[in-house]
Amino acid sequence: MTSKQFDRTGHIRDTAPDDSAASTFHVSVFQPVEQIELPHAVQTFLKDPASRQIPLVVTGRPDLTASVELARYLYDATQLPDPVDHAVLLDDPASLPDGLADFVRPLALNWLSSADLDRFGRDTHGTLLAVGTYPRLRLDPLRALLHRSYRSPDVGLSFLSGRDWRSLLWNIAKQYARTDSTLIRSGLFTDTDRPTPVAGVHTYDDREFARTDIQAAILDHRWRSVVFQGHGKDDSINLGEFTICGLNPTAPRHPGTLGPRCAYGLPCYKPEDKLVPLNRVRAAEVVLSACNSGPLSDLALYDPRYQLLLNALDGPARTVVSAVSVHDSDRPENMAWMHAAGTCADSVDVLNASLAGSHPYPAFMRFGLPSARSADRPASKPSDHRPDDLVLTTGTRLTALLTGELLPPQDPLRPRLEKLARKVDQWVARPTSLASQSDREIRASLTADLQSLDHVIAQQVAAAPETELMNYPAYFGDRSRLDEHVDEVVCHCGRPAQRFTRRGLLPHILDTVCVVCLRCGDVVFRVPDAPELQAYAPDEVAAGEVLDVRAQLTAMRPGPVRLGLFVPSYLRDDSVVEPAVTKIKGSDRETREVSFQVHVAPRTAPQAYYFTIFAVQDLAITTARRHFGVVPRQN
Repeated sequence: MTSKQFDRTGHIRDTAPDDSAASTFHVSVFQPVEQIELPHAVQTFLKDPASRQIPLVVTGRPDLTASVELARYLYDATQLPDPVDHAVLLDDPASLPDGLADFVRPLALNWLSSADLDRFGRDTHGTLLAVGTYPRLRLDPLRALLHRSYRSPDVGLSFLSGRDWRSLLWNIAKQYARTDSTLIRSGLFTDTDRPTPVAGVHTYDDREFARTDIQAAILDHRWRSVVFQGHGKDDSINLGEFTICGLNPTAPRHPGTLGPRCAYGLPCYKPEDKLVPLNRVRAAEVVLSACNSGPLSDLALYDPRYQLLLNALDGPARTVVSAVSVHDSDRPENMAWMHAAGTCADSVDVLNASLAGSHPYPAFMRFGLPSARSADRPASKPSDHRPDDLVLTTGTRLTALLTGELLPPQDPLRPRLEKLARKVDQWVARPTSLASQSDREIRASLTADLQSLDHVIAQQVAAAPETELMNYPAYFGDRSRLDEHVDEVVCHCGRPAQRFTRRGLLPHILDTVCVVCLRCGDVVFRVPDAPELQAYAPDEVAAGEVLDVRAQLTAMRPGPVRLGLFVPSYLRDDSVVEPAVTKIKGSDRETREVSFQVHVAPRTAPQAYYFTIFAVQDLAITTARRHFGVVPRQN
């Protein structure tokens, strides 16, 4: 079977569809009418939405006519969608054709006036649908509305818009269409990431861009949902040499507004035979995961003729997700979206939730009605089985050590860590998949493994403090964000210091707690729930004498803790540490003291040095550094 498909210039070409089932090309659920016929057509449709075609006006808009044809691949029936709680019409009703207001009215239970927007999110809560042509989507009053709806569990915001009233009418009409149940294909095209594939999601990254016809991969398939992620501006998204293009050649040029190169007769900055016209993508949902892919009208860089958002709204997609401004969407957002792709989770909710720790403003906006409300979705019953907290803590630390590149592939610790990780994986499974071990037996087995590994780690650090494992503060810190909470504490030297936390950005990146003194620098590093350490010693020691060191240890749980002390490489030949490693029994959050001695050779050069005390418990290392000086020995 062959079917008709529009290429990027708007012409029809014969292509093989992505499957041979006749149901992939349906009788159109839309019925173009003349503007004068719209009021009657709307009233007729709303009397029986399930058995009538959806009216719209495409006169003078060949691009919309083409989109109606493409929509046959996506929608197979009409329906009355679930209404949102509230809606507001941003345009003056007198500027819109008769019938449009009646057409959109069933999409909300309650209609507000523009003056009521100031109260939304304060006195009025629920889901809100803002309806208006693109020129009405301006910073004022939408900025305050966007911020009030962000991170609010009882406020949800969606939009319906278009470059003019015909495009707006088209997007209203699409909300009454039902997506074909056989349309299950989801895709992620990313030029900025190489995410781990997830079952059910077709993933393309820069490796595929170099060997695959991405234009054909996009246009020759029909998609339930597709994400385009890359750099660009509000007119384009880069996918290697391929480009998602926002140009709608049938849209009028707005004199006096800035345009991209092609607006001035110059060739595109990318190969023109590799452009992908966004309004020709056969997708029920399009996610534009690029900065400024959907700016408000008074924030747009380019003429509306070239804008991605408007070109997507002109296309067949019922839902368009775009970025109102800049954002840091990367692998965490990709993974969150891919894992949610097979569920009823809303893409905007998933992406904004993933980015909530990075931005004080909403990153993505939803154009189209939201997915079914969470209250209407079947709730999954949580398991009654909760593994031992030590099992969960160990699993988190094992994941951090094995998943990333902190430890090199040939590190001798890896085989033992991988063996323990397999055990932990079994221990956290549902009770029906567990062996006959009881919780007590599991904890005993885990404790034995941890003690053995802690011993090996402590010996490795004492023998070679520059081991890769000791680089964890820098490795995790480079992949973290700063927590805004900062504590004022006292450094080992007695001066004021600050204690803060760096929060890992990826699931396998541990948080790190740091203490920094303006005099001593970074003096303490640890991960959450690792032992706390403080180090005390005299400021100076004479060459040939002994530096007495006192460590204060506070363990987060009872059990053995390995402690050790080392000095920098340039002091090791001139010093002896006693003991190099010792073991004590930590008490639950009770402080204990441990003594060390650093024997300084008579030949030691007088200057500033430092020592580092480390504690190892449950695969976590805490370090505390203290400066001291060696002075000449007095005769």
